[in-house]
Amino acid sequence: MALRLLYLILVRLGGWLALLGRSSAAKDVELLVLRHEVTVLRRGMRRPRLDWADRAVLAALVRQLPVWLREHRLMSPGTVLRWHRRLVAKKWTYPNRTGRPRIDETVVALIERMARENSGWGYRRIQGELFKLGHRTSASTVRRVLKRLRIPPSPIRNSDMSWRRFLRAQAASMLACDFFHVDCVVTLKRVYVFFVMEVGTRYVHILGTTSNPDGPWTTQQARSLLMTLDDRANFRFLVRDRAGQFAASFDAVLADAGIDIVKIPPRCPRANCYAERFVGTVRRELTDRLLIINEHHLTSVLNRYVSHYNHRRPHRARNHAPPLPDYPIAGPGCRSVRRRRVLGGLINEYEPAAA
Repeated sequence: MALRLLYLILVRLGGWLALLGRSSAAKDVELLVLRHEVTVLRRGMRRPRLDWADRAVLAALVRQLPVWLREHRLMSPGTVLRWHRRLVAKKWTYPNRTGRPRIDETVVALIERMARENSGWGYRRIQGELFKLGHRTSASTVRRVLKRLRIPPSPIRNSDMSWRRFLRAQAASMLACDFFHVDCVVTLKRVYVFFVMEVGTRYVHILGTTSNPDGPWTTQQARSLLMTLDDRANFRFLVRDRAGQFAASFDAVLADAGIDIVKIPPRCPRANCYAERFVGTVRRELTDRLLIINEHHLTSVLNRYVSHYNHRRPHRARNHAPPLPDYPIAGPGCRSVRRRRVLGGLINEYEPAAA
């Protein structure tokens, strides 16, 4: 830019030296032509745009003109003063000023996600979670981001809970149990299977098989269930039907562990929909496609199927993930796949082949 200013000054000096050899009449004619050109330019463009070099040259030359000519120039005295104020402001404006840094878009996305997924979290709670993830932000920054996204603060946001979230929260503390039967192929002996499902995760426990499911046997299976759950016994409700196999001792064992019994209405199997859905699944995928010889055969087959159900079978309610997967999720672009046959090929499992 400095070279441009020097170039303009040299051009103007060269023009003045050239004017010394010209007559006064030629100069007057040139002035008239130039004035007419300025008039034409003013008609087409109200405010011409000048860079800082043009402003410096005009500001230096305008002082040498008479007062009556200054009124007909492209700029007024106020314009020259405004140019001077801009130069002073530019001189004292530091380009690398320290101040509040711009919020990273990743942090903004995290703040929005935490606020929407956790309606009871306030500004400082979100600030603490961000600090755990390595993002240092203040509570006022969280408040400003949520205000910009039009997300209300915690007390107002907490008062509106969707049905989906409410039911999911209830399902995490619920158990569902039921019986289903299988008839043996030769003796036609009917064997009953007692199972319990963790509604929140869809994890299934096969508690036992018997041909005579009476009250004492069912009560003993309840004790075995509590031993299996152990530290994970944070359930509050167990949904069951009104069958006679569930004696008062069965309810008492669970009540001592802090689990309340919820009985469904008579002849309403849909009220125990999670358990009924598992019964339909195990019939379609296993018992209706296989001949069961005896109770021991049924126990062996069910144990293998439940292992597949809990660790390998995808569930739509869990975004196509098993209740408790025992294998790493393959990355995108996996081309080498291996098939594993379960129960002699009755069920197939697929997993990435080892490199």
